[in-house]
Amino acid sequence: MSQSLRSDAADNRARILDAARALFAADGLDVPMREIARRAGVGPATVYRRFPTKQVLVAEAFRPQVYACHAIIEDGLADPDPWHGLCLAVENLFALHARSRAATAALFAAFPRAFDLAAAREQAIGLLTVLMGRAMETGRMRRDVGVNDVVLLLMANGGLHAASDRARLSASRRFAELAIHALRV
Repeated sequence: MSQSLRSDAADNRARILDAARALFAADGLDVPMREIARRAGVGPATVYRRFPTKQVLVAEAFRPQVYACHAIIEDGLADPDPWHGLCLAVENLFALHARSRAATAALFAAFPRAFDLAAAREQAIGLLTVLMGRAMETGRMRRDVGVNDVVLLLMANGGLHAASDRARLSASRRFAELAIHALRV
């Protein structure tokens, strides 16, 4: 945000982002802008004044999650044991994406032009590729697995459905175990 907002405008913006994150997490990216406005307690015009397109809103709503993805992969790269670092990164990425049904779609599929999500995605994939290469060098990771395979696993994890957030997170943890087993030599 390059310019300062009045306090009421800043409050509206924050409420819109909170509502968007909650609705996207629960229902995916197809939530109508009008529903986001209703949940935020503002009119649709206020939403469009702050976020002229849904792409802009999605980008702003998921910016913290994109940075969290990068931090998770960087933590994996910092681990002195590359295989362990990759396993932790997979577990933590799966958990992060299980908390929000729309996170994977926002990062890997939908709205690729939004706030440089495409650039952020490419950077994350680049970091993940380096981490996977290091894990392969240990001899504990299969050499026939590519970064697109891990992205596919993340996308599958993003599609987990469960009756509750807790159940979805539990299913995601189990899926991460299975994924790690599939990556192992």
